[in-house]
Formats: sequence, C-alpha cells, structure tokens
Amino acid sequence: MHEFDFLEPATLAEASRMAADLGDGVRFIAGGTALVLTLRQRMVRPSHLISLGRIDSLRGIDVGPDGGLRIGALTRHAEIAGHAHVRAHWPMLAGMAARLANPQVRNQGTIGGNLCYADPATDPPACLLALGARVVLASHRGTRELALEDFLVDYYETALGQDELLQEIRLPALPPGARGVYARFLRTAAEHRPLATVATVVQVEGDVCTRARIAVGAAVPVAQRLPAAEAELAGFAITRERIEHCAANAAAALSPLDDARGSAAYRQAMVRVQLLRSLGDAFGLERT
Repeated sequence: MHEFDFLEPATLAEASRMAADLGDGVRFIAGGTALVLTLRQRMVRPSHLISLGRIDSLRGIDVGPDGGLRIGALTRHAEIAGHAHVRAHWPMLAGMAARLANPQVRNQGTIGGNLCYADPATDPPACLLALGARVVLASHRGTRELALEDFLVDYYETALGQDELLQEIRLPALPPGARGVYARFLRTAAEHRPLATVATVVQVEGDVCTRARIAVGAAVPVAQRLPAAEAELAGFAITRERIEHCAANAAAALSPLDDARGSAAYRQAMVRVQLLRSLGDAFGLERT
C-alpha cells in the first residue's frame, strides 16, 4: 500500500464536508473487506481514507410504525442474519445475509459498504430489489431518497455524489401472505462469489399470483428487476408450464456478463435454472 491520511469524523456531516473539501482523492471506509483488497492490489491510490466507524447514526436495525424496516449503512451482514425481527418477518433477507461470502466478511463487512462498492458478483442487490428497497443518501447539504434500482447505475458504479454517503436502507412492510425465495448459484462449494442470483417475492390468492417482484444479480453487470417476467405471472393461475415459460423467456432476454468466471451462455442457463427453482419454491410447486 502507498501512504495516505486516515481521518475519523464523529458525524455524517463532518465526513461529508471532509470529502467535499479534499476532492477526488478521498475514499470512505466502512468494514473495509473490499477496499483493503483494492488498496493492497494498488487498484486505488487515495490521498485520504475517511473512516465511518465512529458515526453511530449509521448503525442499527429499526422497525417503523408502518411495519417497514430501516437498516443503517454500517450494519454488518451477520447482524442482519441474526436479527430476530428480520428472521421472523423478512426471512429471505436474513437467509441471504447468512450465506453471503464467508464468516469473516459477514462479521466485518457492512450492508452499506457492499451496495456502495457495487460489485456485481455479490448477494444483497438482487435480494433488496425484490423486497422493494429504497436508500437514503446524505451529505452536509441534506438528504435524498432513491429506489435501489436508481442507485445501482452500472458495473461498479452508483448514483452517489462525491461528498455523499449511504445513510440507510429502507424496506416496506411485506404484504400479508407474501412469500420470498432467494437463490444463488456458485460454481463450486468453495467459491464465495455467486455466478448468478435470483430473488422472488410473490403474493398468491388460491392458485392465482396477484403480485410478483423478481430480480436477478451477479450474472449481469448490475442487479435488475425483471418486469416482463413479473407480468407473465401476475394475474394468472400458476402452473409448472407457466413458470417454465417465464424462466426461459426471462433468461433469454438478459445480456449477461461474459468473462473468465463464466461465459454469457453459461450464466444465462444458470439464471434460467435458478429462476425455475425459486419460482417453483415460492409458489409451492414440487420440483420435477
């Protein structure tokens, strides 16, 4: 690593002002699980690191009066996985966090740092998209709120301004009877970075799907909703044939990554398989 100044502001506003004053050479550091690796590999060479560790307002998990969830940006993945209310009311989210990466990352890495790093090969984005997440961005100038799909701009790129921080993630209360399933595909059991992720949240009345939110990640440059697939399900009686058709169409419409970890065709095939399995599980259909 090269030399840099390490700063520890006590408030969010102070951190933002530091970033505004110091310019493009600044990097914020939360858990550090991704940033430290890039520093060691000299992929980034900041003049200053601004630690967020002393800003307690960025921590914690709270339930709002409307039943929605607030997750502070510095909340560690292990805290989400083990939180009693999350496990009871957002089991898909808790299950995702419990499987993310490895124990070291889960106990040190933060949900906010994960989203801001915008690595496509990770778990939270697709899961949070399917749950209807919104994010609050803050600076010394004020705050603004975005849907997560507007925050995730592109490959390793977000909508954060140079002096902005991710303050919190907000999830709406799940409607009564909603079912969520999160699926991830790894090439080997020893690998920690998924090649494809699929998150599905559905509501059912009888055998008819009344609402569906489906998101895919890891296989594509940026996690994304699948509105065409959602439209194939909402308002229709669910059968094995319908979800097979839906999964095939959705996978075929993607433009997957094509790199050393997996070809575009392979990722597309794995998305189709994960979609089929997760939809079947969400709707309670037996696997064939």
